[in-house]
Amino acid sequence: MRNVFLYKLKMATFILLWLISFTHDGYSQKLFMDIHQPIDKRVNDLLKQLTVDEKISLLQFEQPAIPRLNMVKYNWWNECLHGVARNGIATVFPQAIGAAATWNPGLIKQEADAISTEARAKHNAVNSDGYAIYEGLTFWSPNINIFRDPRWGRGQETYGEDPFLTSRIGVAFVEGLQGSDPRYLKVAATAKHYAVHSGPEATRHAFDANTSDRDLYETYLPAFEALVKEARVEGVMGAYNRFRGDACCASHLLLQDILRNKWGFQGHVVSDCWALRDMFTTHRLFNSEAKAAAMSLIAGVDITCGPEFWSLKAALDSGWVSQANIDTAVKRILKTRFRLGMLDPSSAVPYTRIPITENDSPRHDSLAWEVARQSIVLLKNKNKTLPLSKAIRTIAVFGALANDTGVLLGNYYGKPSHPVTILQGIRNKVPHQVKVTYAMGANKPWRKYAHEQEMNDSIINAVKLTDQADALIVVAGISAVLEGENGDVAKGVDGFDGGDRTHLDLPEDQQLLIKALQSTGKPLIVVLTNGSALSVKWETENVAAILEAWYPGQQGGNAVADVLFGDYNPAGRLPVTFYASVKDLPPFDDYAMKGRTYRYFEGKPLYPFGYGLSYSSFAYFGVKLDTAIVGQHDSLTVSFSLKNISDVEGDEVVQMYIRNMATKLQQPIKSLQGFRRVHLQPGETISVSLPLKAGQLRYFDEATQNYVVAAGNYEIQVGASSEDIRIWKMIEVK
Repeated sequence: MRNVFLYKLKMATFILLWLISFTHDGYSQKLFMDIHQPIDKRVNDLLKQLTVDEKISLLQFEQPAIPRLNMVKYNWWNECLHGVARNGIATVFPQAIGAAATWNPGLIKQEADAISTEARAKHNAVNSDGYAIYEGLTFWSPNINIFRDPRWGRGQETYGEDPFLTSRIGVAFVEGLQGSDPRYLKVAATAKHYAVHSGPEATRHAFDANTSDRDLYETYLPAFEALVKEARVEGVMGAYNRFRGDACCASHLLLQDILRNKWGFQGHVVSDCWALRDMFTTHRLFNSEAKAAAMSLIAGVDITCGPEFWSLKAALDSGWVSQANIDTAVKRILKTRFRLGMLDPSSAVPYTRIPITENDSPRHDSLAWEVARQSIVLLKNKNKTLPLSKAIRTIAVFGALANDTGVLLGNYYGKPSHPVTILQGIRNKVPHQVKVTYAMGANKPWRKYAHEQEMNDSIINAVKLTDQADALIVVAGISAVLEGENGDVAKGVDGFDGGDRTHLDLPEDQQLLIKALQSTGKPLIVVLTNGSALSVKWETENVAAILEAWYPGQQGGNAVADVLFGDYNPAGRLPVTFYASVKDLPPFDDYAMKGRTYRYFEGKPLYPFGYGLSYSSFAYFGVKLDTAIVGQHDSLTVSFSLKNISDVEGDEVVQMYIRNMATKLQQPIKSLQGFRRVHLQPGETISVSLPLKAGQLRYFDEATQNYVVAAGNYEIQVGASSEDIRIWKMIEVK
C-alpha cells in the first residue's frame, strides 16, 4: 500500500513538474504573440528567443526573415516627403517647401493622413513572405532641417527657415502619418537629419558643423524637440556630418544627452545611408568599420542604413560593445515593429483593411489640388493685372518648364497617374474659343544650346507670338534636376554645384526671354517654379505680375490656372526670405545664424519672410490682451479684429512676432510665435485670437546651459508678414 502511495506521489509530482515545464515553455513561446500583453513584455519575451546573430540581423535596414519566430524579411527604407515615393503610382502633393507656404498645419495633416493611407494600401497589397525596399511602413520623412541658406539644394525638402513654422507644419505632418489609434501606428515617421544639417551638399560626408549653443538650441533643435515631445515621432535619423568634431551618428551629446535624456525620446534612431562608413573614410574618426559601428551603437544608433552594423559581431568579440548594448537597440527596433502591428493578426490591426483602391484616389487628387492652390504665393500684381479675364481672346505662354511634368515633382516623389502641367492647366481653364499659343523661348535650364545663335533664334521666334496676344505668361525658374541631393542632379550648369546653388539668379536665357517679352508692352506674368529663393530683382521692378508656384505636385497646372483666372484667391506666404542677391549672405559653410533668415538678416530683402499678396485687402484693428503682465509659466491671448475691406472673398494669414527687449544679450530681430490662416467674405469682420505661452519667449542661456525666460518687456507684433506689421502691444514678464 505504501509503495502504491509513493508510486502515485512520484507520478503526480512528475506530471505536475512536466505540466509546469510545458506551461512555462509554451507561455514563453507564445507571449510575444499575445496581443493582449503590454508591448514591453512582448518585446522582452521575443528578445529571449533570439540568438546573437539574429539580434544583429535585426539592426540592419535590410532585415532577413526569422521563420521560427514568424518574422518575415523587412526593409526599413521608405520615403514619403510629399507622397509615397519610389513605389509606382501614388498621389504627388506639392514639395515640402510648398506645404510650408500654405501656413496651414491642419491641411498638411490631412495631406499626411492621405499619404499614410496610400502607404498602408500599397503595403497591404504586397503578397509575399516579406517586404522589399519602399514596401514597408517605416518612412524616413519629414525633413525638418532649417533652411538657413537658399543655396542649399535640399532646402526644398524642408518647411523653410523658421523654427516655429517648421515645428507646427512638422508636428501636423507626423500626426497625420502616424495616425490616432491608441495601440497601433498607421506608419512610423522619421524626423531627419539630426542635426545641424543644411549643406553644402558637396561636403556633407566630411564637414564639421560648428555653432554656438544659442544657435543650436534656438534655431537648429526646436523642431526636433517639438516632433519628439508633441508628435511623439517614432524615428529620428542621424545626419552625415560631424557636429563639434563628433559624427552626428556617434554623438553622445545629440543622441543621449539631448534626444533621450532631455527630451525623453522613446523611439528608434536610424543612421543616414552609409553615414557610418563616412566615419572611417571621409571623417577619419575611426580606423575600421567595426569601431565605427561600435561607437554608433553605444551612442544611440539602433539601425543603420548601410552594411556597417554587420560588423557588430566583430565588435562584440573585440569587447568594444556588450550584449546589453545590442539588446537595447534590438528592443527599440522590435517595439516599432510591434507598434506597426507587424507580428499581430491582421484582424487586430485596423489599418490592414485599407484597400489598394485608396491609392491614387479622386479624393486624394482633389486634396493635392487644394494644397497646391493654398501654397501659391502672389509676389507682385501691378495695377491688378491678375486675375485674368476668361473672356480674353489670346494668351501666349512661354518657357520650357511650362510643359514639363518633372518640374511639378521636386525630389523624393512618386509617379502621378495624370500630372497636369502649367500649360495644360491654362488650356483646361479657358473656354474653347480662347486661343492659347505656346513657344519655349528658353531651354530647359539643364540643357545647353548648341551655340548662342540658337538661343537668340529661340527668343526671336517666341516674341513673334506676342503680336496677337492679349496677355503673356512665361513660366521660369529652376528644377530639381539641378537643385537637390548630391549625386542626384545634373552637372556643369551655371549657377549650380553638386545640387547646391552658386547664385540665385534665373538662368541667363530665361532672363533674356523675359526682357524681350517685356519690351513688347504687353502685360507680362511670370510664374516661378523652384524649391528655393530666386533673386528676381529686375522682374520685380519691371513685369506686371509674379506668381510663386514652387514644385506644385500633380495638380500644379490646374492650381496655377485657378489663381491666374481668379477661381482661387491666392494666400500662400513665403516660408523663406527672398534675397536681392547671394552677395547679401554670409559664406555658405558658416553655420552661425548671424546675417541669415528674417530673424538675423539686417539688410533689405527682395521679399520678406511671411510675404504674400491677395486679390483681397484686409484691415487689422482693436487689438487687446487678456493680460499684459504674465509670470514665467503663464500664458496670454492676443485678440484683434480683422476685416475684409474688399469685394473679393479670400484668406489672410495673420502672423504674430515677438521682439525680446528684456535682456541685454543679443536676440533675434524678431521671431514668429503664432499664426493662423482665416477665410473672410467681402466686408466680413471676425475676431482672431492667438495664444502665447510665456515659455515661447525663452532663449538659451549659455552660462547656465538652460532655457531662460527673462523678466522684462516684450513687444508683440501682429501683421501680414515679418515686415508688414499692423498692430503692436507690449507685455511684461515678471
